[in-house]
Amino acid sequence: MPTKLSVNINKIATLRNSRGGDNPSVLQAAIDCQKFGADGITVHPRPDERHIRYSDVREIMPIITTEFNIEGNPMEDKFVQLVLEVKPHQVTLVPDDPGQLTSNHGWDTIKQSSYLQSIIPVFKKEGIRVSIFIDPVTDMAAAAADTGTDRVELYTEAYAKNYHTNKDAAIADYINTAKVAAGKGLGLNAGHDLDLQNLSFFSSSIPGLAEVSIGHALISDALYYGLENTIQLYKRCLR
Repeated sequence: MPTKLSVNINKIATLRNSRGGDNPSVLQAAIDCQKFGADGITVHPRPDERHIRYSDVREIMPIITTEFNIEGNPMEDKFVQLVLEVKPHQVTLVPDDPGQLTSNHGWDTIKQSSYLQSIIPVFKKEGIRVSIFIDPVTDMAAAAADTGTDRVELYTEAYAKNYHTNKDAAIADYINTAKVAAGKGLGLNAGHDLDLQNLSFFSSSIPGLAEVSIGHALISDALYYGLENTIQLYKRCLR
């Protein structure tokens, strides 16, 4: 099966919020992304609602015909309550600080194992698939299996940063981490700074990659190529 493409629409909300009102419409963007071939929609509401608002999440869920993935830090009680209310298909747990510009590290699944073991069942008992954000470190993947998570999401900034210098070296830790995760029975997702230049090599190098979540690069490319064409370009990279 080809790797699924989940489109993160946070940047649509950022543009809307810069002027107020509802232009561009986040809800319509979610509808269109699905119509244009996206396999899922991702949102990452933060406590200050600087892009996706909690109200957006509630409005989007009823129109989802593919898969809805909500990212966020479960240490924020407001986030946990939102996820339990909306019941998306997947929740991706990310250890963000409240004012953080963007995600920049994964969970320490060894030191934070007890916490993850306590919070993950909160979502799973409601039938929500759980993925946790991890760095490309084999020990983190091995320990993730003990937390009860269904999947891990490989944090791909380091790969993207080093891809143009030495793509084989850039991918090596990800291949090793993916093998450990798969060997432990975990599903594999990936995301952060994947784009039209580096996505194909990444997806073809990681066996069993179930899903990638892409936002910033995809929405930026859509300014030049159009949203429908851009989604199809990204999906071709995953075939």
